[in-house]
Amino acid sequence: MMHNGNADEATLTTDVVVVGGGPVGLMLAGELRAGGVEALVLEKLVEPAGHDRAGALHTRTVEMLDLRGLLDRFLEGTQVAKGLPFAGIFSQGLNFSLLDTRHPYTALVPQSRTEVLLAEHAHQAGAEIRRGHEVTGLRQDAEGVEVTVEGPRGPYRVRARYAVGCDGGRSAVRRLAGIGFPGTGATVRALIGYVATPERDVPRCWERTPDGILVLAFPPEGGTGRAVVIEYGHAPAADEGPVTLEDLNAAVARVRGTPLKLTEPVTWLSRFGDASRQAERYRSGRVLLAGDAAHVHFPIGGQGLNTGLQDAVNLGWKLAARVRGWGSEELLDTYHDERHPVAERVLLNTRAQLALMRPDEQHTTPLRGFIEELLGIDEVNRYFGRMITGTDVRYTTFTSASPGQAHPWTGCFAGRLVLSGRPEEPVPVAELLRPARPLLLDLAGRADLREAARPWADRVSVVAGEAAVEPSAQALLVRPDGYVAWAGSSADTADELRAGLARWFGPPAAEGRRPAL
Repeated sequence: MMHNGNADEATLTTDVVVVGGGPVGLMLAGELRAGGVEALVLEKLVEPAGHDRAGALHTRTVEMLDLRGLLDRFLEGTQVAKGLPFAGIFSQGLNFSLLDTRHPYTALVPQSRTEVLLAEHAHQAGAEIRRGHEVTGLRQDAEGVEVTVEGPRGPYRVRARYAVGCDGGRSAVRRLAGIGFPGTGATVRALIGYVATPERDVPRCWERTPDGILVLAFPPEGGTGRAVVIEYGHAPAADEGPVTLEDLNAAVARVRGTPLKLTEPVTWLSRFGDASRQAERYRSGRVLLAGDAAHVHFPIGGQGLNTGLQDAVNLGWKLAARVRGWGSEELLDTYHDERHPVAERVLLNTRAQLALMRPDEQHTTPLRGFIEELLGIDEVNRYFGRMITGTDVRYTTFTSASPGQAHPWTGCFAGRLVLSGRPEEPVPVAELLRPARPLLLDLAGRADLREAARPWADRVSVVAGEAAVEPSAQALLVRPDGYVAWAGSSADTADELRAGLARWFGPPAAEGRRPAL
């Protein structure tokens, strides 16, 4: 990080400025540092929000944390769920044991703890995190991006090669970059509160009533717990303002039919709706978007935070490669191409789940019964489970063959594999990806492929071994995010591997590096 003049009054220069210091921005900062580039995180809040709107880290996110050696600290003292309801259907929920993974569970980590752990990771990786610094302006040119920042000691500027907006659904970066955010507005009004009650033996419930949905979770002896209330047909007004304890009490009474006394202490109160919006593009020149800045939806199934964290892992290595000079413009464009459809599908399934939750006895209740029957079929349960946990994601962009012709492993997640047949003990591929470097897995003793990869030795590690890969592959070229860039069969030649290496990881060292940007 280069400074010109006094800290907050100067123009700073850095590789990437990340706007937003929530979990997504912090994860991205760690990924950028793993890729060898500078990262400056600007967060307008002086202290973390401390709320736990999200509390579930799904299987693919757990696998991503495992890739970076972070999983143990997240699992310490953490409960896990081996299944979850779909659209509030508890009698026949999703069974994660049906998933093909080394981690068939959801880790129940409060968002506040996720933020603390990712902040520690980003800081240890060498990222600079500035709190109480709000971005108020942004402009870009052919060489980089300049953002105007209002800091505790006055305004200053940051000059960076790229800027990434991880600053939430009301993203200033998205607005300043002129990126559209089309979608549908909110049609339901929902409140959430971590509050106390003096009442004892309040039933723990997830209940559909004629007037909405009520979720209560309080200890039997009373005390601090959680209340969530959703009212259909009540679009939230733009000027409703902060939620009060009186608002929450009134909404619970309306939906429950009888009052429930909710009192201080109040840990957190918030409102939300079911607006579903997605950025028209995730990249505009040297400005990119990730997390809620790129997509918002109704928070059912805990998918928002997970989608954002996976955005960060997809983007981090590509952006670092571009800054360092060996990543192409086309490589950076694959971020939008790969992640936009993923969030589009999340918006679709969250809208579908909300529709299935409507308290309509005549139409919705029979449909819920039908879905419940279908969830009892393993293949259907697995289909929904893979969708919610993100384990159905397969990237088929940037391949030499069409998706139908590419090897079945191309674009799939290889981080779940275990490599054996080596002098050492069997090792999970996730451990081999800890340095966040691309990896060529030689699964069939192909000396010709190992030799073909030699000119990329400064960027790509080569490991030989065996793995249970069905359908079979003789080699897998694995990206730093764990997805397969190229998969080779017995018919594939060293020239085809070289083409895959060049497409994803730049020209061979013998040809020299692309000039730094």
